Amino acid sequence: MKVLITGATGLIGQEIVKLCHQSKIDVNYLTTNKNKIKNANGYHGFYWDPKKYIIDENCFQDVEVIINLVGASVAKRWTSSYKEEILESRIISAHVLLESLKKTKHTVRHIISASAIGIYPDSFQNYYMESSPERNTDFLGEVVTKWEEAMLQFENLDIEVSMLRIGLVLSENGGAFPKIKKPIQLGAGAVFGNGKQWQSWIHVTDLARMFLYVLEEELTGVFNAVAPNPVSNQKLTNTIAKKLNENIVLPGIPRLTMKLFLGEMHVLLFSSQRVCSDKISKSGFEFKYDNISSALDALIS
Repeated sequence: MKVLITGATGLIGQEIVKLCHQSKIDVNYLTTNKNKIKNANGYHGFYWDPKKYIIDENCFQDVEVIINLVGASVAKRWTSSYKEEILESRIISAHVLLESLKKTKHTVRHIISASAIGIYPDSFQNYYMESSPERNTDFLGEVVTKWEEAMLQFENLDIEVSMLRIGLVLSENGGAFPKIKKPIQLGAGAVFGNGKQWQSWIHVTDLARMFLYVLEEELTGVFNAVAPNPVSNQKLTNTIAKKLNENIVLPGIPRLTMKLFLGEMHVLLFSSQRVCSDKISKSGFEFKYDNISSALDALIS
């Protein structure tokens, strides 16, 4: 089998590429950086520039499944221009793939796309499942809703669509975890606000495994890509501190303070989403890290 991956050189993409090669799955990947194009056994890079609607259509040759991970990071100050980039990086790239497939003879039968739990509203009480009708109406909710709408357009080409709504990804190699860990190591760790907001998390290894599971089992539809046991921000912070043999002595950081520092993107730190992973578990997927303690043990040596 051969897959095409967008975002293959990113944090999650690199993990998925490793698993593909372990499973003897060949990988084509698209990159906007010509210096990252490599051609090795089972690993071939192709150039694209979605903003200019440029794509090397040779990338689709013999590909059965597309894994779509592309999208500008939300963990960067949300200026008006950057908010536009966050949205367009997802929508335009999906449109370029779609339009290219329309005019290319191809063998693609399935697309598996990243999505995000930001589609669910901020809530301390709700327990969100994939079928939950509630929708977040702020910027992140708008981004994820339009992202998923763009991915569903592939069904018009008789391509099956799967979407993984990803929570807080824990990895020692990037993302949020090193940023959470560092101030705790320096003795300056603190919860955000009262620390009661839910954090639906997943270890990066399990996330990559879930993408491969959906691919190999040919599952379609929406799946919450979070571990079975969400934790509060307070528990996450205190558990990291305990693993580092540090104490949390500072008071909670007020929301207004972070809003002054980060602007609108401060909502990432205070938003509460308790998300259920029963659907993927009932399909047969088994988490390697199903609780925060075991996940952190793997991340903190």
